[in-house]
Amino acid sequence: MFPVIQIGPLSLQTPGIILLLGLWLALWISEKLYSYRTQTFGIYYDLVLVALIAGILGARLGYAAKNSSVFLQTPSALIIPSPQMLDLPSGMMFAALAALVYGNRRGLRFWPTLDQLTPAASIFALALHLADLASGNAYGAPTSVLWCIPLWGECRHPTQVYAFLLALGITAVILRSMRETWPNGMRFWTFLALTALARLIIEPFRGDSVTWFHFRQAQIIAWAVLALSLHQIGRCLQTTPKEQDHDPSG
Repeated sequence: MFPVIQIGPLSLQTPGIILLLGLWLALWISEKLYSYRTQTFGIYYDLVLVALIAGILGARLGYAAKNSSVFLQTPSALIIPSPQMLDLPSGMMFAALAALVYGNRRGLRFWPTLDQLTPAASIFALALHLADLASGNAYGAPTSVLWCIPLWGECRHPTQVYAFLLALGITAVILRSMRETWPNGMRFWTFLALTALARLIIEPFRGDSVTWFHFRQAQIIAWAVLALSLHQIGRCLQTTPKEQDHDPSG
């Protein structure tokens, strides 16, 4: 694993660099995909920036709320740029809320906006799995297969690589869909369905799984997301072009 890049006296966190480059590449490619449209992509850059800032702030505040005793003793720790002091659920909630408020004020239609950002999400997922590989997160269970990788004192399944390869296939499906006209929301729900399916495939090989009543938490969530996504895809397929054009929700 390569958690840190040392350039002279400067230490750079490899996962953070990968994620930043991945976000830039995801938005750049998405902009190229939509360059032929009349609506500029700049508004989506602003939307992502607002969500990103709100997400980081929300994740730090959520972490501080869960560890209030530590931050009350040393309030300056709130501004330390440490990715370990972030609460992901809180960050996602703040990011989603900020995106909804900003999108509503800018008059963005909900489902078309999600569809237009889906290619960016699929490309960013690739960077996320590479960042996990660099940091050692999302590690696999111990194994003796020929392609195992040494990590945390044992030879393990390279689950980050498995996830990257599956995400690469998902990205190919999403990018190919850009050549066709799909009902509003269907591209987003397809991405969610395929991502949930990929997690179900990988989860048995993970070594960091959390269990609920002897069931893996990630699998329970993935099954729920997959069922909801397939239901919504079915609804999208039943929507007529006329309804698509006049649906105020997008």
